[in-house]
Amino acid sequence: MGQLYNAYRRTGADLPCGDLLGAHGVAMEGYFWRFTRPDTGDVVIALCGVNQGGVNQGGTGDRWATLGLAGHPGGFLRTAAVPGASAAKHRLGACAGKTAGAARVGTFFGDDGRVRVDLGARSRLDVTVSGHARWPRRRFGGSSVFQCVPALNQYWHPWLLGGRAHGTAVLGGNEIDLTGAQVYAEKNWGRGGFPDSWWWGQAHGFDDPDACVAFAGGVVTAGPLRTEVTALVVALPGGPVIRLGNPVTSPVRAVVTDGTWSLHGRNRSWDVGVEAESPLRAAHVLPVPLPSERRNVPGAIEHLAGRLTVKVRRRGRAYWRGETRLAALEHGGIDRARAEVRRRGGPADATGAPPPR
Repeated sequence: MGQLYNAYRRTGADLPCGDLLGAHGVAMEGYFWRFTRPDTGDVVIALCGVNQGGVNQGGTGDRWATLGLAGHPGGFLRTAAVPGASAAKHRLGACAGKTAGAARVGTFFGDDGRVRVDLGARSRLDVTVSGHARWPRRRFGGSSVFQCVPALNQYWHPWLLGGRAHGTAVLGGNEIDLTGAQVYAEKNWGRGGFPDSWWWGQAHGFDDPDACVAFAGGVVTAGPLRTEVTALVVALPGGPVIRLGNPVTSPVRAVVTDGTWSLHGRNRSWDVGVEAESPLRAAHVLPVPLPSERRNVPGAIEHLAGRLTVKVRRRGRAYWRGETRLAALEHGGIDRARAEVRRRGGPADATGAPPPR
């Protein structure tokens, strides 16, 4: 029975109440943290993709990592593809990087209590996390019933909806004190990297620090199955966590352009609307991995500080409204991201780009 279950998880899927944080053994296991300081307007993101597939220059197919560190304001961005990576199988955790002679080529460590990134002398992060507001105990995670479907191209789980940071980031010439920052973290994984097209967002910085919004959607495929799905999560101040996005019982409609995100979802009790905007010129272009080709490519156009408004109704009555100007907003797709890098005058082999100055 154990061997059968392990084989099932290696497709990327999980049973209800399964372990969504441990590595599944698919081509890409992604880890993402976001730190928001509403009092200063600082936002920092750290990402790590642990990838397997393809063959390196030494002729072996060991794991490698996509690393990234970015910040707002200032448009800071550093990314790297580094050899040597691992993802913990029975808990949340990832590490990556090794030394090349005496020089570091990029290192990363992250678990549920600490995140460390070193991408060079002026690109570092070292933060501990406490006061965790975790995903509530439910049968399903962020991907809802889709977490049980084997071999999807992407699964998503926002495991940390709130927390407090203690530490610093060095972004170029700036050292940023992240002590007291609000923390969000998620995990995503899939058999081939990322979908052909997707949209995503996350927001802290509301008047009530307990509030959090996160959403993720895209074209989901598994063999002949091809459908568009969006999941929307709202952690209410002092209240429950709403999760919408089951296509039958709580569908979410999403309309996304280069500069706007409009979502609406409902179930028997809750009705949630999200409106967000940010100009394309303000976005970072971030890398995504192509695990089978063992390389990074531009893939995600992500705004680190957009405007987002959320309105929640319960059984027809207004329940809560929140607004922030520090929302992360993303519209993903390799062709779209490559076109944006070229529009900004980036080199043909660029894997990302900061906002134009």
